Amino acid sequence: MTSTPWLSGRTGAADRVSFPALGTTAELLTTDASRTGIALTVLRSELAAIDAACSRFRGDSELARVNASAGTGRPVPVGALLAEAIEVAMRAARLTGGAVDPTVGPAAVALGYDVTFTRIARTGPAPRLHPAQGWQSITWDPELRLVRLPAGAALDLGATAKALAADRAARAAAAAAGCGVLVNLGGDVSTAGPAPDGGWRIAVADDHAGPAGPHTPVVTVRSGGLATSGTAVRTWERGGRTVHHIVDPATGDSAPAVWRTVSVAAADCVDANTASTAAIVLGEGALDWLRETGLPARLAGADGAVAYLNGWPLEQRQEEREAEREPDGLEDT
Repeated sequence: MTSTPWLSGRTGAADRVSFPALGTTAELLTTDASRTGIALTVLRSELAAIDAACSRFRGDSELARVNASAGTGRPVPVGALLAEAIEVAMRAARLTGGAVDPTVGPAAVALGYDVTFTRIARTGPAPRLHPAQGWQSITWDPELRLVRLPAGAALDLGATAKALAADRAARAAAAAAGCGVLVNLGGDVSTAGPAPDGGWRIAVADDHAGPAGPHTPVVTVRSGGLATSGTAVRTWERGGRTVHHIVDPATGDSAPAVWRTVSVAAADCVDANTASTAAIVLGEGALDWLRETGLPARLAGADGAVAYLNGWPLEQRQEEREAEREPDGLEDT
């Protein structure tokens, strides 16, 4: 899923590099410019690996091989990275009651999201909706790393795999470079190692690729991850109406645009993105659900109203504010 905070120009970081990756922009910040090259090599390697394992837009990806096996009755062995990504996706589905579900692949294709976003036809006929078969329909053996899909099913790991890539890359890059690192994958932000003086300051807005304005809210992150899911940027038209990339598994349609953006901070980017995506799908029910998680969150409504939960700083002044506590993660129950 796309999530869209900008990085503030006043991060306190010593160095910054950006480049296209995974259908979005990858950005690397480090606290030591002399170590950026090491961190960048690790980041590029991690992104190449996640793309080869988890992309549904590459015919040669490991995920494409799994999806092609649907309905054959044969379990498919997968490598360690895809296995981790499937585990993360299954956990997200369980924790969100199926609001974030990896079996939305056919639904996304039916809506026109069958190629990378830049290649989507901007208009087209009304889709025939495909509600998700549900994550419980996946037969998954984590010990043997075997997965079997029923007929008509296809996995789409987009809701969690990019966030997983950000977490993996930040941890590996910080360990290799021996300095603080922030990885931003189109708004899926993960940090590792010591933060710069004053923390990582991140501006939160609709579009990670746009310029930050004078009224853009800014928060400070000292550890963990931050993600923003939105309904306003990755859009196109089908049957004369606007659709977007966040699918409601229950209907197979784009989730109702109750929220323009939902931003969440958590112990890692995977949990932050899981929660922000679930909130978009849950619509009006997101407030109560997010309160229960305890994760700091900012929800900007389609009507312009903004809600702040669980210690997310209020935007009372145009200056950086930070939460009083470190963000926790989603809890398995």
